[in-house]
Amino acid sequence: MTGVLNNVSHIGNGTPNASIKVEAEEDIPLPEKLKRSRVQDSSSDDDIPLSDKLFRVSKKPKLEPPVSSQSRTRGHEEHRKDVKPANQKTKKEASSPSKGKKQEKPEEEVWRWWEEQKKDDGVKWRFLEHKGPLFAPPYERLPSSVHFHYDSKPMRLSDHAEEVAGFYARMLDHEYTTKDVFNHNFFRDWVKTMNEEERRTIKSLSKCDFREMHQYFLKLSEERKNRSKEEKQKAKEENLQIQNEYGYCILDGHKQRIGNFRIEPPGLFRGRGNHPKMGMLKKRIMPEDVIINCSKDSKVPAPPKGHRWKEVRHDNTVTWLACWTENIQNSFKYVMLNPSSRLKGEKDWKKYETARCLHKIIDKIRADYRADFKHKEMRIRQRAVALYFIDKLALRAGNEKDEDEADTVGCCSLRYEHIKLHEEYNGQPYVVEFDFLGKDSIRYQNAVSVPKRVFKNVKLFLKNKKENDDLFDRLNTTVLNQYLRELMEGLTAKVFRTYNASRTLEEQLEKLTNPDDPPHAKLLAYNRANRAVAVLCNHQRSVPKSFAKSMENLQKKLQIP
Repeated sequence: MTGVLNNVSHIGNGTPNASIKVEAEEDIPLPEKLKRSRVQDSSSDDDIPLSDKLFRVSKKPKLEPPVSSQSRTRGHEEHRKDVKPANQKTKKEASSPSKGKKQEKPEEEVWRWWEEQKKDDGVKWRFLEHKGPLFAPPYERLPSSVHFHYDSKPMRLSDHAEEVAGFYARMLDHEYTTKDVFNHNFFRDWVKTMNEEERRTIKSLSKCDFREMHQYFLKLSEERKNRSKEEKQKAKEENLQIQNEYGYCILDGHKQRIGNFRIEPPGLFRGRGNHPKMGMLKKRIMPEDVIINCSKDSKVPAPPKGHRWKEVRHDNTVTWLACWTENIQNSFKYVMLNPSSRLKGEKDWKKYETARCLHKIIDKIRADYRADFKHKEMRIRQRAVALYFIDKLALRAGNEKDEDEADTVGCCSLRYEHIKLHEEYNGQPYVVEFDFLGKDSIRYQNAVSVPKRVFKNVKLFLKNKKENDDLFDRLNTTVLNQYLRELMEGLTAKVFRTYNASRTLEEQLEKLTNPDDPPHAKLLAYNRANRAVAVLCNHQRSVPKSFAKSMENLQKKLQIP
């Protein structure tokens, strides 16, 4: 019994009555226990170095089973042989906490730009320095064993013609190469890259055989997928090195991440939906095409060897770092900062602040456009109905399109063929059915029950009209936004979309989220709320090529053996 009592007496740092104290504390409420432990810790351990604390813990004896006095006597001499000097034990235990401990990564700087005083002078930055964009690597010719065939005969193409032929060969198994518009545009642009001899020989795309080239590219793709772990790690490190060199800039003394520092390589334009320019050649962008923007007192990025920039600007009223004109739509392309950067954050912040301002007057705006449903002037009625659709259905306003652009529409550019009216549809009265291609040729299909006055107005707008006639023939986006700016500074049709998306997310989160739910349940609720916003805004993604194969694999897994 002596051994047991000795062991118990050491519990609680040598307090003989520790066992009694433990029994007494069983009746103490948990908050009081925590309070006492905090007081004790703060008074005794705060000023003690960590190594000393750990040493104290290591010195605390363990509870051992009771042993007889004889066994203790017999083992005494053996035990003494195993005892090591105290200073060695202390040294080992004191150093053990740091042994094997991972070195903590230094925290990245967080620029709390939203706490700084904002100026409305139009200046976006005071200092901007960067390395410029990263260009696509030069073309490497195909191995001599890989051939292009024309009229069943192998043919060696010139560098540029072979590169463009490779763009088409990579897409042989894609739906695009079955479309006449794509093939026509490709062949027309491909011929322009050929030399005189190639133009005299190659007269028809139907006689061209790209299959051998296609198989070669598939082989390269498989080899890339089957790389060893070491090869993948090496490629990852190389990409990280490029990211560190080109992927950051210095903005007003702070390191900021760049969003798209790589210039898109040449290829064939695909577009969304049935775009009239699909298949056209996207030309290689050279340094001579690129305008660089940086501050005067910064180090101007050096162009690739043997080249020069088109222009170097020092315009601090814009947010782009570099820009160029692409040849398909003749539109500007920009190198911009990452969404987490200050410039992007400020833009988003202003967007949502404008939506907050709309919230204060939204009831009045809705009352006004509802009153205008009965206005004597047709122009005002059309504006009121269009505003109703933009507000309730989160439709984009829409802009006029050129003939060589995809036939996509928004609310103000809806036409006769995009609308169908039903006095009753699926048990609902006064239904307006929409069917049109929206932004990026994403199809919008929706059947909505509307107020009787809206239904009658749309019916009136369609009267005596035929296909290709505008629904709102006395309204356009410019006129609508001009009216909205009179109601509130900065208000456009786009702000309604931001406002209603934000309100939908907020309402869904309140409805679906329980504060006591575990994190995975809260994440599920957030994803469901986000889905409701996607449905409202008609956010969709195109079906990937691997969708059918993925579904087939899932079906096999679900089959009961």
